[in-house]
Amino acid sequence: MDSYDDRGVSAGREGASVPGGTEAPDAPDAPRAPGISGGGIAALSLPYQAVAALALAVVGVIACVHLGMVFLHVAPSNTLTKQNGEAIDDWVYPEFEQNWKLFAPNPLQQNIAVQVRAQVRTADGQWKTTDWIDLSAQDGEAIRGNLLPSHTVQNALRRAWDFYTASHDNANKPNGMRGALSERYVRRTVMLRLARQDLGGEVERIQVRSETRWVKAPSWSEEKTNGRPAHRVLPWWPVTDADLPEGARRASEAAR
Repeated sequence: MDSYDDRGVSAGREGASVPGGTEAPDAPDAPRAPGISGGGIAALSLPYQAVAALALAVVGVIACVHLGMVFLHVAPSNTLTKQNGEAIDDWVYPEFEQNWKLFAPNPLQQNIAVQVRAQVRTADGQWKTTDWIDLSAQDGEAIRGNLLPSHTVQNALRRAWDFYTASHDNANKPNGMRGALSERYVRRTVMLRLARQDLGGEVERIQVRSETRWVKAPSWSEEKTNGRPAHRVLPWWPVTDADLPEGARRASEAAR
């Protein structure tokens, strides 16, 4: 004779197998641990994984080089910065200088125009000196009426001249390591503008000057301003292949 416990166990087993009986629900799947799914770089094929790893390595190297250059730029003068000063400046100031003049408390009270004239060799071998060309006036004309003017049109020429005057004294002598860099910057900026104009021949030499005019005082002010323009004239510069857009591009590619 079966005991009470044995009959209960048997009944439970038989009830579980009866058609239409209610079976215990299956346990839900256990959640997958993070990283088990095949997402990210691991989901790529081997060639694409190699390309992704190479791209990450290149970005990491560039980031480390940039941080190192910026550190050397802001660090006190030392043997390393003196030996590699030009390379550091070329990295930190590639084409446009960086400064904090946006937050200057005193706005400029002068209008400074950058002008250039050129000595041109014509097709018959004759020399011709052009009139002064007001590059700042051309920039102003391009900006006037333009709702979204280009940043380079507004500031490239102005920043080039500010860069030059900040690194030279009143006698146009460089006062630091950045003097030669600022001269190349001005020459390239000016030649980039002259390349768009027909001057009647090939430009051999250029001369740059600034024309400074004081902003007139308002009618209610008793301040007196000088209405005569003041000029700062630079010496004649011979034009080299590196000053031309194509030559500068080839020199940059060769340096790489």
